[in-house]
Amino acid sequence: MGHALRAESPLEFDEDGFLTDPDTWNEEVAKWIAEEDGIGALTDAHWQIIRYLREHHFRFGSLPVMRLVCRANHLKRDSVQTLFNGCREAWRVSGLPNPGEEAKAYM
Repeated sequence: MGHALRAESPLEFDEDGFLTDPDTWNEEVAKWIAEEDGIGALTDAHWQIIRYLREHHFRFGSLPVMRLVCRANHLKRDSVQTLFNGCREAWRVSGLPNPGEEAKAYM
């Protein structure tokens, strides 16, 4: 992962690459992380998932079941995998903190 944005901003990532403070996240940060992770330009479908993940995290403090995220957003069941190359990257682009060892095992 590159360090250009980190050097110019207050962003801090943990040893697993997750943002330590979700309040430092914004759409520009999401675009930067997506670029760093090789996801490319974020589409409307990406943003639907990002917003859902952030809302769910702040409401329930947990990682939702990804197929339910896709269903809630009227997307194909494998959309998180297709759009983000996996759950971990979707969580990172969403600017959410490390979900913990157990949750990461399901990512």
